[in-house]
Amino acid sequence: MPTQILCCIKNKSPFKQVLKSAVIALFFTALILLGSCKSAMVPAFSSQQPPVSPNYDKVASWAVLPDAYPENLKHWQTNSEVLVADVFYIYPTLNNEKKDLRWNVPVTDSIQNIKVINKAVYFQASAFLNAGKLYVPYYRQAHLRSYSQFEKGGKEALSLAYGDVKEAFKTYLEKYNHGRPIIIASHSQGTTHAIRLLKDFFDGKLLQNQLVVAYIPGIAIKKNTFETIEFMTNPTQTNGFVTWNTFKKNYYPKTYKQWYKGAEVSNPVDWDNSSESEHAEHKGFLFTNDKLYTQALQVYVKDGLLWVSLPHFPYRLLALGKKRYHKGDINLFWEDIRENASLRVESYLKTHNMFTENKD
Repeated sequence: MPTQILCCIKNKSPFKQVLKSAVIALFFTALILLGSCKSAMVPAFSSQQPPVSPNYDKVASWAVLPDAYPENLKHWQTNSEVLVADVFYIYPTLNNEKKDLRWNVPVTDSIQNIKVINKAVYFQASAFLNAGKLYVPYYRQAHLRSYSQFEKGGKEALSLAYGDVKEAFKTYLEKYNHGRPIIIASHSQGTTHAIRLLKDFFDGKLLQNQLVVAYIPGIAIKKNTFETIEFMTNPTQTNGFVTWNTFKKNYYPKTYKQWYKGAEVSNPVDWDNSSESEHAEHKGFLFTNDKLYTQALQVYVKDGLLWVSLPHFPYRLLALGKKRYHKGDINLFWEDIRENASLRVESYLKTHNMFTENKD
């Protein structure tokens, strides 16, 4: 308690005693209030009105549809041939603001939607533009806290988000697919939903015959997660999945034993899951200045982790203190993924005896 307040209440008169008690009560009340200001209480999931459900029959519920690509994507399109496959992309967590007490973001949230287009779609989904027609649904994404507070509302928030992804995929199948080959692409929270989507629609089901590949990095995927969708171990294999979680060389996250140890790990440079790839093999990552940097990374596959060297590019000092490269899981290997996605589509078409003129 401040000295000046103590000095004012040394007098033992009844009035001073009452004043002393009041000051002490106010002081401790202030401490409680200050403490509560540091971390606002998140309302229970059940106490929040969920955002309005999106209607995927409406164009406004889609961030990207093939006939309406954002302008900033168009310059990445270099494949002038008819695209015979589709890409269904599910974006990662973009709402991580501590002050945001919502469990789920409305699909009409303009700030969130700008992030979807300018960050997730531009630096991740763009890698698949030349492999297939791109479909990206907006969904009522769960806040980042849903993972750390899974039993306190996170489970319900993630389930609500997945419900949207599932409905969007149903609409995609009914209105747009027409039997075309499918690439599933995702990252982080998007991969959380992609795993469920693959189980619900592809795993052990007829639709798996249309699955070219699932690129699903950013979440640790343990062995035997799927019954019939195999972890792929060569660059032309199809009907399976690839996945990885990127960290600095020699770094083990605190949750390594709990989450990562024993998880599947692809090498997104050579795709044959060799234990190491040299700088010369790395085809290029897309940096935030819109430039591609080739031969920038050396890659090491460890038990459950993908380790990378300090990137060789003009801004490498920015990466000196980084140990977790989660945000760069896709754009660190942007060109590697772009080439491989097209390669797997070609391989799929040969395996299934399909021809471009039959799949406009």
